[in-house]
Amino acid sequence: MLPYYVLAAIVIAIDQFTKYLVNQKIALGAEYPILWDFFLLTHYRNTGAAFGILKEMRWFFLVITAVVVLAIAWYLTKAVRERRKLIPTALGLLLGGALGNFYDRAVHGEVVDFLQFNFGSYTFPIFNLADTAICIGVGLILLDSILQWREEKRSAAAHDESAA
Repeated sequence: MLPYYVLAAIVIAIDQFTKYLVNQKIALGAEYPILWDFFLLTHYRNTGAAFGILKEMRWFFLVITAVVVLAIAWYLTKAVRERRKLIPTALGLLLGGALGNFYDRAVHGEVVDFLQFNFGSYTFPIFNLADTAICIGVGLILLDSILQWREEKRSAAAHDESAA
């Protein structure tokens, strides 16, 4: 189980270090193009959740995140005991991302976001590396669910063939 908590700690460390760099090197609201107008580093502060929803609900997010972190830790223990492969990695990423943003909300009352992508006239909501880890973790959970569903379908088909 330790490797997955180490993964979470690495996510937190990288997330906090990049937010520190943004705070130190980029003025609030400043934009620095990295790939033309497609990818920019933009110093933004988010008092809400993903994509800026539910602004100014700090205590709500702190309580919800605490509950989610406890649930992740419980499920991580269960998944490791069951010798699951993909889910513990996904949960380690989720845990690290959740705690990275939790720290910001608890200490600063807001989260530093800085990764901005533009698709023509559409600007995707600005995000950070904790958000990225959370999204990758969710993607891995979905992938695991699909793989598990396919395996169960195969097993059921094999069972039906052997019964016939």
